[in-house]
Amino acid sequence: MDMTLPPLVSSGFLPVGSLLESLIHISNEVASIEKFPVVQVKNVSMMIRRVKLLSSLFQEIQETNAPLPPSSILCLTELFSVIRRVKLLIDGCKEGSALWNLMQTDLLSNQYHVTVKEMGSALDILPLSLLKITIDTKEQVELLRKQAKRVELFVEPGEIQRREELFLMMGSYRDRNKRNTGLDDFNRVKEILISIGVRSPLDFEEEISKLEAEAEKQAGTGGLIVVSNINNLMSLISLSKSMIFSRENKEKIPEDLKQSSASNWQHEHSSSSQSSFNIPDEYRCPISLDLMRDPVIVASGHTYDRNSIAQWINTGHHTCPKSGQRLIHMALIPNYALKSLIHQWCEENNITIRESTSSPPDLDRSSGKRELQDKAVDHISATKTASDAVKMTAEFLVGKLATGSPDIQRQAAYELRLLAKTGSLDSIIHVLLSGKTMEARENAAATIFSLSMVDDYKVLIGGHPKAIPALVELLIDGTTAGKRDAATALFNLAVYNINKSCVAVSGAIPLLIELLMDDKAGITDDALAVLALLLGCSEGLEEIKKSRVLVPLLIDLLRYGSPKGKENSITLLLGLCKDSGEEVARRLLMNPRSIPSLQSLAADGSLKARRKADALLRLLNRCCFQS
Repeated sequence: MDMTLPPLVSSGFLPVGSLLESLIHISNEVASIEKFPVVQVKNVSMMIRRVKLLSSLFQEIQETNAPLPPSSILCLTELFSVIRRVKLLIDGCKEGSALWNLMQTDLLSNQYHVTVKEMGSALDILPLSLLKITIDTKEQVELLRKQAKRVELFVEPGEIQRREELFLMMGSYRDRNKRNTGLDDFNRVKEILISIGVRSPLDFEEEISKLEAEAEKQAGTGGLIVVSNINNLMSLISLSKSMIFSRENKEKIPEDLKQSSASNWQHEHSSSSQSSFNIPDEYRCPISLDLMRDPVIVASGHTYDRNSIAQWINTGHHTCPKSGQRLIHMALIPNYALKSLIHQWCEENNITIRESTSSPPDLDRSSGKRELQDKAVDHISATKTASDAVKMTAEFLVGKLATGSPDIQRQAAYELRLLAKTGSLDSIIHVLLSGKTMEARENAAATIFSLSMVDDYKVLIGGHPKAIPALVELLIDGTTAGKRDAATALFNLAVYNINKSCVAVSGAIPLLIELLMDDKAGITDDALAVLALLLGCSEGLEEIKKSRVLVPLLIDLLRYGSPKGKENSITLLLGLCKDSGEEVARRLLMNPRSIPSLQSLAADGSLKARRKADALLRLLNRCCFQS
């Protein structure tokens, strides 16, 4: 049966008049930007110049009021998507954390570069000879097209230098043997902060607030290293603020009072002696309100003193005390930067912190673990099972891999390999497969999840013949938490390409698609993430293509899913369209909800979702032109 596709598609795209109006409006918004962000200044200014030139083209086309050839409509549609991304990119640089943008300067520069290239690709299909515009405009647009095709990636050398200096300073704070950073370093930090617009106390507060928001956004998604780096930046800027604005006016404490209070601190650790030194708030534990001796970062991104948060977790709590957010794992990551700053502050005030050598009740299980406790063992709930002991060790080592120096990371990787050789992995997988209780099986799955974050373990676990089938079986039998741990472990394993096909042929894909329809399971986002990853191997693609219910499900998730779910849904749709081409495109176009959902996502979705929605809309548009 012959189907009439073009009318359905045209309803999903703007009419020519509206398209030109929208182009003129958004290009004028970009062209009118006067206050540039403090980073990416050259890339932003060059981009605004390009958009200004295109704005003249759009206005001239509108004034001619002449019919446009189809290829020019496609070009203008793609230019609208490009300019919209330009605006979002510039707004992100202006409104986000300047310090974090400085640390991400390579990534941001590449995003600007890619956008210019896309602009050139769109202009490639613009039939200038058929447009009734002036010769000057044609020459300028042609020059812009050629320049966009030849443009090279530009990364501001000054930003690279400032970023590398900050990395070096952060690295020195992670070195626990270095107790005093010195005023020269902080004078340089002050210069860097001034260069990115952080000058007044209000600027410092706003920057810290933006970093906190970034840490919360990245917690659980950006990875432990990203969250740790953001926390290190917050510690650095907090101390810099304290030194810059408080050092000269700091009250001089008599030497005999310092010595007396230091003695009281060492022997009594009393809160009265702490308060006499006006301990900065950022050095106090949010739970005990005392000076932190061993600060650690939890999954939410907040920092606590180790003993306080360990006691909180061991009494059965699984949420962050400060934010109330449920902790997706119980690893405690040492905050070496803050610990170094606390030590420096104590040295300046002649206070000696005696390192903790004791653990809260139930944690000091044997003298054989004394060495790990002295090295800041990462605690999880205190039980006597072997799987929990392995999980505790694994999470501690994962923490060292995430935030330690290169030497510490190499040692952690070596210890993890030794842990695998002892046969512990076999024991965990045995419990996962045939544990006497569901709780035991799910604890084993959580341990596999923790271990699967390490590259070496991705290979070892994926190579075990029973590991992936046992995780897949838990997708059927487990509770919501167990299914989530199993799905996340499968995701971590599938990051390693060889494991993708093993997961794909294990029967996981039909189960994951079923879980998308199971509201009670509550792991829609986790299941989507695994499916999107498995799309990258031929076995996974073939299994996913067999489902007849997936495409309509994904269309509904584009409308009602979470932001992360929408990203993965459109990733799956885009991948299926690229592979199966006209068949999937036709099914999308036949569904009256697909185009409006994609347009809504292209306008209001996350940055990644907007890009993929634009790409899918362009693909569907091309499909219709070919039809």
